[in-house]
Amino acid sequence: MSEQRKTGSLAALLREHLPRGQRAELDAVEGLEALLNQYVEAARSGWTGTLTPLPEEAFSRHLARHLPVGRTAEVLRILHGADLYLACACARGEPSALRAFEQNILRYIPARLGRVSPSMVDEVLQVLRERLLVGSGDTPPRIASYGGRGPLLTWVGIVAARIAGELVGRDARHELVAEPPEELARLLAPSDPEYALLREDARQLLVESLKKAVAVLPEQERTLLRLHHFHGFTMDRLTLMYGSSRSGIARRIAEAREQLLERVRMELTPRLKQDRLALESLLGLLSSRLDLSLQGLLD
Repeated sequence: MSEQRKTGSLAALLREHLPRGQRAELDAVEGLEALLNQYVEAARSGWTGTLTPLPEEAFSRHLARHLPVGRTAEVLRILHGADLYLACACARGEPSALRAFEQNILRYIPARLGRVSPSMVDEVLQVLRERLLVGSGDTPPRIASYGGRGPLLTWVGIVAARIAGELVGRDARHELVAEPPEELARLLAPSDPEYALLREDARQLLVESLKKAVAVLPEQERTLLRLHHFHGFTMDRLTLMYGSSRSGIARRIAEAREQLLERVRMELTPRLKQDRLALESLLGLLSSRLDLSLQGLLD
């Protein structure tokens, strides 16, 4: 028997776009039509600016693609429907949706990038627009892959953080070894009384040794230390960027720290072989400042 739908029934449209075996899950959702209309109304009224309505067919098909078999009812109950509606409209290139995306999503991304330069913020946003909103051939824009199970702003923020990490790791302008000595010295907290008591030649020696040690660190370890110490990326942000566990990222940063300290020791030892006390003092200062910074990361 053919299945009929009422004109304007979002629930019936959604049912048509689901496999037969999944339709029973949909039938178990109470108040489905009201829920779907709530998503649509929230999208049309909840964003800054006027959002041109999508064809019901288009949104129903898009929603169906993001309802997993076995979890249809669960996902519908937690769905950020207005966000999914906006993402669908952006994937279709709807001008009003692209404006709403700029006003309601992209404008908040710079504050989520941590301590990065204004030029880098602009670059991240440009790459973000291209990566999320521009399709290629038969491949739809990446924003079409957003499934609505969390806020769209959070999802875009994660993508932006990963782009920032890529740019920091790739662009020589942001290389830690290219930072001027005073920026490297900032790692040692110049306001610290211990640092202030160092002779100028000892400060310069420490900075030079640190630069050389960083330059020979493996790229991934160098990038991790740079993202945390110079760009203020938190443990949670690094975990999302690298797709690892929190403990895994903590271990990698701790290991990178140990590598850095050991390489600084190798640089300093030949130059201070006659002054063991000075050597241990410099290494102790560097170690203590890194420990304090890492403590903030691990909280």
